Amino acid sequence: MTQNAPRKLLSHRHTIYASYIAYIVQAIGNNFAPLLFLTFSGAYDLSLDRITLLVTINFLVQLGVDLVCAKVIDKIGYRVSMTIAHACAALGLVSMAVLPNVLPDPYVGLLCAVVMYAIGGGILEVCVSPIVEASPSDNKEAAMSLLHSFYCWGHVGVVLISTAFFHFIGVDKWPILSCIWALVPFLNIFYFRRVPIESVTGGHEPLALGKLLKQKVFWLLIVLMVCAGASEQGMSQWASAFAEKGLGVSKTVGDLMGPCLFAVFMGSARAIYGNFSEKFPLRITMACSAVLCIGCYLLAALADLPVLGLVGCAVCGFSVGIFWPGTFSVAAIKLPMGGTAMYALLALAGDLGCSSGPTTVGMVANAAGGDLKAGLLAALVFPIVMLIGLALLKDGKKAE
Repeated sequence: MTQNAPRKLLSHRHTIYASYIAYIVQAIGNNFAPLLFLTFSGAYDLSLDRITLLVTINFLVQLGVDLVCAKVIDKIGYRVSMTIAHACAALGLVSMAVLPNVLPDPYVGLLCAVVMYAIGGGILEVCVSPIVEASPSDNKEAAMSLLHSFYCWGHVGVVLISTAFFHFIGVDKWPILSCIWALVPFLNIFYFRRVPIESVTGGHEPLALGKLLKQKVFWLLIVLMVCAGASEQGMSQWASAFAEKGLGVSKTVGDLMGPCLFAVFMGSARAIYGNFSEKFPLRITMACSAVLCIGCYLLAALADLPVLGLVGCAVCGFSVGIFWPGTFSVAAIKLPMGGTAMYALLALAGDLGCSSGPTTVGMVANAAGGDLKAGLLAALVFPIVMLIGLALLKDGKKAE
C-alpha cells in the first residue's frame, strides 16, 4: 500500500531517484563541516576536543532521533517524515552560516546548527533504506548497495565543490556555500511529495519489538552496525585534518587526497558490488573488506611517507564501502518482518559507531598531544571486532 499518497504520483523510479538525493543530503550534513574544522578552530579559537565534540554531538543527536523514530515513523508516515527531515537539514545548514556570527558565543551557534541538521540526518537514515527496500526491485542487495553509493558520491561532490569554492572564492566565504548547500534538501522536499512510497512489510504486521529484541542475530547485527559506522567515520571525519596536520600537505591537497578519495573509493566499492552482487557472497565480501580495513588503518597511522599515509586514508574508503549497506541487506534477509523498528535500531547502532569512531580518534589524539596517528591506531579496534562479528554470523534460517 502506498503511504500518504498525493494525487498524480510519479513512478517508483522517481522514488529511487529522490532517495538517492536524500542520501546526498545526508552526505552534505555529515561531511561539509569537517572540511572547516581547522577554519573553525582558527576563526573561533576552538581546541581540538571542542571540534571533536561537534562530531560527537552530530552523531549522538542522530542516535537519539533513530531511537524516537522506532516508535514515531509508523504513526506519521514516511512521506511526512521525509519532509521534516529535509526541512531540518536545510535549516541546519543555513543556521551554520548565520548563528555563529550573530550569537555571543560562536561555538553555541555551531552546536545549534549541528543539532538541527543532525535531526534531519537521523530521520533520513531511518527512512531512506526501508523506502528503497519496499520499492519494486529484482535484486534488493544490489539496489541497497547502489543506494548507499550515492552517500559517497554526495561526499565527493561536497569535497570537490567546496574545495573549488574555497580556492577560488575564499575559505572565509564559507557561510555563502553553506546556504547554497541548503538548497539541495529544500528542493528535494517537493520531489518527495510526488513519489510513491510502499509499505515496508508489504502490508503485513511487522515483527513485535519484544520478539525482535529476542533474536540473537539482531544483536549481532547491532554490533556489526556499530563497527561499520565507527570504521567508516573514524577515518572519514578526520581525513582532511589528518592530511593537513599529520602529513604536512596543504588544505587543498588534504581535502582532495583525503576525504575526497576516501569517498570515491567507498562509492566505487558500493557501485561495484551493486553491479556484481550475484557473483560475490555478501558475508565473505564483508570479511575480506574488514581485513583490508585493518591494513589501511595501520598504513595511515604508521607510514613515514605522506603519500603512503594518504593511500591508507583513500583505500580505507573502499574497505568500508560494503559494511553499512551489507549489514542492512543481511538484516532484510534474516529479519524480513523487522519493520521500521529494526531499521531504526540498526541506524541507531550505526550512529553510535559514527560517534564513537571519530570521538575515539579525536580524544586519543588530544591525549597524545594532537597526534592523529595515535588516534587512528586506537580506532583499529572497530574493524577487528567487525571481522570477529562476521565470523560469528551464521548462514542460518531467517526469523519469521
